[in-house]
Amino acid sequence: MPNTPLLDKVHVPADLKSLSDRELRQIADELRLETIAAVSETGGHLGAGLGVVELTVALHAVFDTPRDRLIWDVSHQCYPHKILTGRRDRIRTLRQKDGLSGFTKRSESPYDPFGAAHSSTSISAALGFTMARELGGAPDPSLGDAIAVIGDGAISAGMAYEALNNAGHLGRRMFVVLNDNEMSIAPPTGAMSSYLSRIYADKPVQELKNAMKGALSLLPPPLQEGARRAKDLLKHVTVGGTLFEELGFNYIGPIDGHDMDQLLWVLRTLRERADEPYLIHVLTQKGKGYAPAEGAADRGHARAKFDMVTGKQQKAASNAPSYTKVFAESLIAEAQRDERVVAVTAAMPDGTGLDLFARQFPKRMFDVAIAEQHGVTFCAGLAAGGMKPFCAMYSTFLQRGYDQVVHDVAIQRLPVRFAIDRAGLVGADGATHAGSFDVAYLANLPGFVVMAAADEAELVHMVATAVAHDDGPIAFRFPRGEGEGVEMPDRGKVLEIGKGRMIRQGKGVAILSFGTRLGEVLRACESLSAKGITPSVADARFAKPLDRELILQLAREHDALITIEEGAVGGFGSHVSQLLSDEGVFDNGLRFRAMVLPDIFIDQASPRDMYELAAMNAPHIEAKVLELLNVAQMGKRA
Repeated sequence: MPNTPLLDKVHVPADLKSLSDRELRQIADELRLETIAAVSETGGHLGAGLGVVELTVALHAVFDTPRDRLIWDVSHQCYPHKILTGRRDRIRTLRQKDGLSGFTKRSESPYDPFGAAHSSTSISAALGFTMARELGGAPDPSLGDAIAVIGDGAISAGMAYEALNNAGHLGRRMFVVLNDNEMSIAPPTGAMSSYLSRIYADKPVQELKNAMKGALSLLPPPLQEGARRAKDLLKHVTVGGTLFEELGFNYIGPIDGHDMDQLLWVLRTLRERADEPYLIHVLTQKGKGYAPAEGAADRGHARAKFDMVTGKQQKAASNAPSYTKVFAESLIAEAQRDERVVAVTAAMPDGTGLDLFARQFPKRMFDVAIAEQHGVTFCAGLAAGGMKPFCAMYSTFLQRGYDQVVHDVAIQRLPVRFAIDRAGLVGADGATHAGSFDVAYLANLPGFVVMAAADEAELVHMVATAVAHDDGPIAFRFPRGEGEGVEMPDRGKVLEIGKGRMIRQGKGVAILSFGTRLGEVLRACESLSAKGITPSVADARFAKPLDRELILQLAREHDALITIEEGAVGGFGSHVSQLLSDEGVFDNGLRFRAMVLPDIFIDQASPRDMYELAAMNAPHIEAKVLELLNVAQMGKRA
């Protein structure tokens, strides 16, 4: 446990108000140590929080939270904030079952006024709080200031500019802190990153500009107009802040985000004097103050449990490759055979495995920054131009580009290949990152092919199938983590579209699995066999188009049919039910059940614990079989 004598006296942000600036600097040092110590025990997002320690202390010391609404964009960086806001006693439960969320969460604390985990929402939310204050909104008419803290990665998304444009137009007092650490999860890409770098390069001019801005109000009235014209001239001859000021924001910066004196002076001045929207450009270092994080390529973004002294992570060994790595290596192999294969991701090259693809084909991999909408339509253009684009995104992030999936891809039947990572329940990141809905929101689109890999070998075949498929859009989904440890093929084979496979032939009841619950199904069958029950098992492979022949055969030859999938209601099971209804199968007495994720958002826990809550592990499948067979037998006796 770190030695934190001053931090031990801080239980809520109000306790910071009586401290001197020197003591606030000490608080920051102790807060950094406590953050490192906590994350070493739990794992989690380390680097982002270390980069904003001084900023976190300064914001809470200057503003009156929770009356003033402090909104962290994405909120990877919120651990120091949680420690200062009454949650230090639970900080070592981060990202664990029944513990603290790894992100801000409204139900967790009044100091989290707005939940987050996806990027670029903070400015819109802050403007909403601002206008609620202006309008005397219920239930809290005493709303104070709204402060959005957004990273240089998150500000690359279009939603941030929509909010800046609207906020600048409305012209109300609010604050946007641009936390510029020159990277989000991966090194930054795009013109905005270059723009911010140029601002930093012109720092001497900025210092002159800021000095003029500060001095303007101190001049006698007759001289103020001339000084104001000089300031405006200076504004337009330098790059710094021009974009933000043209959007209606007063720009301050860049300032050193690790200089407590500078932070406190700027924030106190603005809180006292501001009557318009202000953007404060703060330069920080991701992973600041912890050498193993500072030296890492991702600056310590996400860490498993680690040794505080060495920084060495305690990652569990596995003989099976991760699904993400299998996807990346399969795509590389296909790209070696077909030069039209290209890959697109939205600021997640490491998470999707496309960093490996980029090493082999740097000109054929595109990181579009945090811009899923653009990424999807970019892929549509690539496909229309004759390329074979693979749009690799997490299921939860693809939701952000859904209109483009419908309008730009599906309606035009363009052969965009969607590689959907993090399908199903993902563990410590909780509900915000769960891939619960992609089957439901893709399989309802005409002309879409939707696949799910039952194991890592099947994923290899689905990559090959997607490369070969040119008749409209195609998607395949796979979970986070390691595979089943099955034998891997030397090369992927092209699957027949809309055809599943029988795994084992039994009688009485059939289980039709879509995705990686197949392993749990087979484990359930081992237990059932000891009871003399031998279900038939099939792997659907496709949610759309369905294997009508296979499904109707299972329905004819069995008394009961169970579907299981790692997705929400409205997905694979619903499509099977519709087929059976259309064919009149239910009229013949078939007992049918669809095992899907429950109609709740499931909080963070291990994936196994999450599926336990969802009632989708092997014992639950066994219980469902026994229940359904009993119902079927009772029906026959009746």
